Amino acid sequence: MSETSPSGEGGALAFFADLKPSASDFRSDVLEGLSRPQKAIPPKYFYDQTGSAIFDRITEAPEYYVTRTELELLDRIGPQLSERAGPGAVILEPGAGSSVKIRKLIDALDRPAGYVGMDISGEHVRAACEAVAVDHEDLTIGAVCHDFTRDIDLDALPVPSGRRLVFFPGSTIGNFELADALELLRTLRSWLRDGDILVIGVDLRKPGPVLEAAYDDAGGATADFNYNLLARINRELEGSLEPEGFEYRAFWNPFRSRVEMYLQARRDMEFSVSGSRFNIRETETIHTENSHKFTVAGFQDLAAKAGFAPAKAWVHEDMPFSIHWLERSRKA
Repeated sequence: MSETSPSGEGGALAFFADLKPSASDFRSDVLEGLSRPQKAIPPKYFYDQTGSAIFDRITEAPEYYVTRTELELLDRIGPQLSERAGPGAVILEPGAGSSVKIRKLIDALDRPAGYVGMDISGEHVRAACEAVAVDHEDLTIGAVCHDFTRDIDLDALPVPSGRRLVFFPGSTIGNFELADALELLRTLRSWLRDGDILVIGVDLRKPGPVLEAAYDDAGGATADFNYNLLARINRELEGSLEPEGFEYRAFWNPFRSRVEMYLQARRDMEFSVSGSRFNIRETETIHTENSHKFTVAGFQDLAAKAGFAPAKAWVHEDMPFSIHWLERSRKA
């Protein structure tokens, strides 16, 4: 279902499309994940309205270098992005966040024609895109509540015409198992046509202590992010999980080149979700998220397998982080 605001209203959303996954998807994914030998919950369910707000806190934590490093790199390469994109680009942003990064990109580009933000949290993405629209009355701006890991028919939405630039910052690609990251890149490629591009932020390997501090900040924002996931399950899926019965843990796994995040049981517990009963033993864990770290060459190889032609990579030298310009290859 989509809603479209009246045309000609400066500073208003041109459209809001509600393609939110059904509650049954959330239920089935959680029940399946908790039934595994290694209990796990897909990280996309972190992002209800409260979780999205907590993530904004994470990005401001002193230890969390990702956001400020990427912003610095965007400032540096803005003129090159503008020259490569040309005038009139239409920006599509899956996983739209607080809008800080997209504002930098919009301001850097040459007279972009439109911007469409997408996120699984409808309230969050609508508010973020409305805020951008207020400050960019010359742009056609829309918002879509959507699970960006799934296909979407962009031609069915009133997306402006023009060269499409998919903007996927924050190294969100690192949250996926590598096989799933490959599939996601293929999904993003399906949004593009010949001549369109993907601009993606990709975090790079660095010392373990730096990474562990970034994903277990002293202020506890990342821990709160995880505990809110349990609270959401309790609220929306009639769960009886006890957040205080878990301890948040994050550690660097150099063999798999990723930070792994878990909720570890402090004691033996029984709980239910949507009428299904579960047991968890003391020290047993629920795996909530990964954050893979890449090399530039390693990521470009992954992108090539997904049907992209890597054209340029920019790297922040002080705190290794990369932004890649990927063109849609004619090879699938």
